[in-house]
Amino acid sequence: MKITRKGIVLAGGSGTRLNPVTLAKSKQLVPVYDKPMVYYPISTLMLAGIKDILLITTPNEQNSFKNLLGDGRKWGINISYEIQKKPEGIAQAFLIAEDFINNKPVCLILGDNLFHGDGLSSKLIKSSNNFKDATIFGYSVRDPERYGVISFDNSMKVIEINEKPSNPLSNYAVTGIYFYDTDVLEMAKSLKPSNRNELEITDLNNLYLKEGRLKVELMSRGMVWLDTGTFESLHEASVYVHTIQKRQGNMICCPEEIAFRSNWINKKELKALGENLKKSTYGKYLLDLN
Repeated sequence: MKITRKGIVLAGGSGTRLNPVTLAKSKQLVPVYDKPMVYYPISTLMLAGIKDILLITTPNEQNSFKNLLGDGRKWGINISYEIQKKPEGIAQAFLIAEDFINNKPVCLILGDNLFHGDGLSSKLIKSSNNFKDATIFGYSVRDPERYGVISFDNSMKVIEINEKPSNPLSNYAVTGIYFYDTDVLEMAKSLKPSNRNELEITDLNNLYLKEGRLKVELMSRGMVWLDTGTFESLHEASVYVHTIQKRQGNMICCPEEIAFRSNWINKKELKALGENLKKSTYGKYLLDLN
């Protein structure tokens, strides 16, 4: 029987760094140039070959996400929903998603993260097809003290991950996408709340590391990872998407195109999606795909 991996998009939280905008709507519904922020993590899961996706939202915003995304059928995937009543750490997502996970390997991605770049799809597929270990992605940043930081020995073997260290031992930050095996739920249940009273994803990753079951994929200089949770980073992401799309003529993280290229929807279905949006440049792009 073929093993299939499930995907979780964590789109909860209060989004206070984007106030007052997020007083009116979830930050994952805020546009990053020409599409809602949530399209980007969903697209990344789709690029990893993941078709069964759970979206975790706040209680007040779930209907807005349902109105936007529906059940995912239009993209040839399945989207279901759960509520995060109170944000208590990234690793809390696995407890919320217990029934959805159902003893399957899972990939968790943060709802405000954007990934793009040459070779990214192959890294995602490779990680998604590894069912024996956990895999995280490392990305070199200028300000690693803001993130979980990966420490290496002289042979570049991972020795520890530290959450927001004052003296980082490397520039490699842990990005917001995590691949885990079927043990993740039990391991998440074993976590104790941190000083912030949160279930820390870093603690979960260190558990896998301690057992020798954590792999780290380092993203190359040709790849981009953006956390769009502040006004500055949101603007940077919008400018990046606009610049690349205008220059190349290809959209970044377009779920309809990914579904079409993956043969999850056919040409007729793609055309119908484009017709519904034909007054926008987004819809015209879909109609021009072949």
